[in-house]
Amino acid sequence: MRRRVVIFDDEPPIRGALWIFFDQRNYEVLTFPEPSACPLHVHQQCPCPEGTLCSDLVISDVNMFGKNGIDYIEELMKKGCRQRHFALMSGGFSEVDQERAAKLGCALFDKPLNMDALTVWVESVEKTILPERKLFDWARKIVA
Repeated sequence: MRRRVVIFDDEPPIRGALWIFFDQRNYEVLTFPEPSACPLHVHQQCPCPEGTLCSDLVISDVNMFGKNGIDYIEELMKKGCRQRHFALMSGGFSEVDQERAAKLGCALFDKPLNMDALTVWVESVEKTILPERKLFDWARKIVA
């Protein structure tokens, strides 16, 4: 089964660069300009059945139109999301951002992205991804 990454960033060049990076690593890549564009966002509880995850990795910008990436990850956790591999990107993390992200266990990446640092993080996460894990079937009809 291919690995899957979900990327949130309101800058098309960043989404595109990350799409290329992960596509070259043979990932299924889902990108959105901000969380409300994601079909899973509308649910009040995590829509993934027990024993499944929406993706292997979630990478989000911190400052997007309409949504803060840290707020979004906190919302996912409150909804019961079982995803544990989150990364946040920003052109400037505040001290508060860093503290909140640390509490959530998020990796932090400054913009412009250092692709070598991203590669190191991705490779460390890949070592923890079990081949037999189950991913949510995004193609099935999602009912809010």
